[in-house]
Amino acid sequence: MKLADSIALVTGGGSGIGLETARLLKREGARVAICGRTRARVEAAAEELDVLPLVGDVGNEDDARRMVASVVGELGGYNTLINNAGWGSFGTLVDLELSDFRAVMDTNVFGAMLMARESAKHFIPHGGGNIVNVSSTAGSKGFAGGTAYVASKFALGGMTECWRAELRKHEIRVMQINPSEVLTSFASNTGYEQKQSRKKLRAEEIAHAIAAMLTMDDRGFTTELTVFATNPD
Repeated sequence: MKLADSIALVTGGGSGIGLETARLLKREGARVAICGRTRARVEAAAEELDVLPLVGDVGNEDDARRMVASVVGELGGYNTLINNAGWGSFGTLVDLELSDFRAVMDTNVFGAMLMARESAKHFIPHGGGNIVNVSSTAGSKGFAGGTAYVASKFALGGMTECWRAELRKHEIRVMQINPSEVLTSFASNTGYEQKQSRKKLRAEEIAHAIAAMLTMDDRGFTTELTVFATNPD
């Protein structure tokens, strides 16, 4: 697919990987919408990039339906979902609160499913589309304190495989990208200190990888792509 032919919705598009992915797609000529829960952040990012801002919670069924419908109506079509919205809660098993676990799953799992479902409902009758699920290397290996986040990313990987099996016959490419540690506000937003290093991955590298997956001719697709920093400190 040529990026200039993409009509894309980037969830969690107000910062980090979502913001840089939206920036790259827009720069390459795509029509782009971004969404997020924080109005000020989404609207500021949308003004900076000159893209469509949508305020809503991907984990809310009514919001998911409304945001997909808004993309179709405002941008004149829709063929690419970047399923990026996500966050984490970290702590040992004995300290883990059920409410925190549920909140992570609401966005990372239920939100991803709702946005993919509503997008697929549009893609199927319109000849195909693309779903890129932004996961993590945490979706392949657990670590101490990662129960909620790791579980959500393992679940996302399983859902990705199911959707791929269901949707290929409809010309819908379902892809997954697994970044290792990326320098974004994710760490500070989830309460842990991230060591800064000029050698670690930036959001720009993940945006580049997502764009590379999308630009393959539609007859083929990269099912899964993992991105590591070459030699981080």
